[in-house]
Amino acid sequence: MTSEKSSLPPQTTYAPPMTINVKRQSVNVAARLGLALTGLGLILLSVPVGFATPALPLGLPLAVVGAVLIGRNAVWARQWLANALTRHPQIEKMAPNWLVTRVFGPEKRDFAD
Repeated sequence: MTSEKSSLPPQTTYAPPMTINVKRQSVNVAARLGLALTGLGLILLSVPVGFATPALPLGLPLAVVGAVLIGRNAVWARQWLANALTRHPQIEKMAPNWLVTRVFGPEKRDFAD
């Protein structure tokens, strides 16, 4: 009988299945990357659209929407925008409150006078 027990093949062990949080996090990362790339594409598209329509400023809204998408979905872009606005506070004062809130969230609206 002991020889029969030793002749059994070893059981294979499998990795535990991924939890829903890991899947959700990977989907969130992919969605943020897609939105950031969309924002970059809109900014790049705004230049030729702006030159093609000089009478109508259609390139400016595309660039603003692209900057909002990049600023909300890419950490490096948010830091770059925050540093640029710190270096040039007159631009930040010209920006409307809704735009600054859309890019940085509600925590960013303090002016250094």
